[in-house]
Amino acid sequence: MIGRLQGVLLAKQPPQVVLNVGGVGYEVDVPMSTFFDLPVVGEPVTLYTHLMVREDAHLLFGFATETEREAFRQLVKISGVGARTALALLSGMTVTDLQHAVKSDDSARLVKIPGIGKKTAERLLLELRGKLGAAEAGLTSAAETTDHNRDVINALLSLGYNAREADWAVKHIPQETTVTDGIRLALQRLSKEK
Repeated sequence: MIGRLQGVLLAKQPPQVVLNVGGVGYEVDVPMSTFFDLPVVGEPVTLYTHLMVREDAHLLFGFATETEREAFRQLVKISGVGARTALALLSGMTVTDLQHAVKSDDSARLVKIPGIGKKTAERLLLELRGKLGAAEAGLTSAAETTDHNRDVINALLSLGYNAREADWAVKHIPQETTVTDGIRLALQRLSKEK
């Protein structure tokens, strides 16, 4: 099993990246959360990986954190949820948001993710109950959001940004920033990416 890759980023074309590790170019599919945090091409990068072996292919999936990888592994264990659906889910919401949706039994939040219907959302809530605890223990401070950041995220969501973009934009806002300034800084960060 390939658990981690450390090398130089050769190419970025969502959702796939190419990572040069010892002269070998690994094609790795990543969720958008990881994609947004990648450095520029030519810079070193480390990804936690999950290798999926099928009859017709060997697929490698990469994640910025072990928490995301663990959530992905829990998702693909669920009947009817494949790797693409799991990637879409992790691209549309953070592990923390997924955890909150499971705890609050909020299927409406999951249905907003492309490819997740009502029945799949209900199955996800049932199957994931109590299984994201290991992921919760490993959450990084960047993934945790304060009430202050939650206000900024809610403002970005109301402006039409998705949860992944909002979380990414808020990640580097200093804690002492006011909500108004936080929104302004997040919008500047998002506009630079477009």
